[in-house]
Amino acid sequence: MNVNEISFENLPKAVSHLMSEIAEIKSLVEKTRTPVIPSKRLPIGIDDACKIIGKAKPTVYMLVRKRLLPCYKNGKKLYFFEDELLAWIEKGRKKTIHEITAELQASVYDRRMGNTRR
Repeated sequence: MNVNEISFENLPKAVSHLMSEIAEIKSLVEKTRTPVIPSKRLPIGIDDACKIIGKAKPTVYMLVRKRLLPCYKNGKKLYFFEDELLAWIEKGRKKTIHEITAELQASVYDRRMGNTRR
């Protein structure tokens, strides 16, 4: 169908043509879509761990010694996984003033209604 042929009279025909084109594009995309292969969890060394969490080596060693930072040890070498380090960082998230206020309001409301959240 030519672009110049589109008019109010042949609108149903144009819509039908567009629908068939979309279906064809959709089938081509589905055929060429490659399956997502999960990436391997590769261990990283202490230098990379320091860069990820933004701490100096002595601080990382101290956190490992106190068992506050997730790590693995094989022989004398420490290994880390990036996803575990990022989760460790997230665990230390501070609440915003809005979140604290909302929790306080919910708690006050629950007490007034006779509900306890614990």
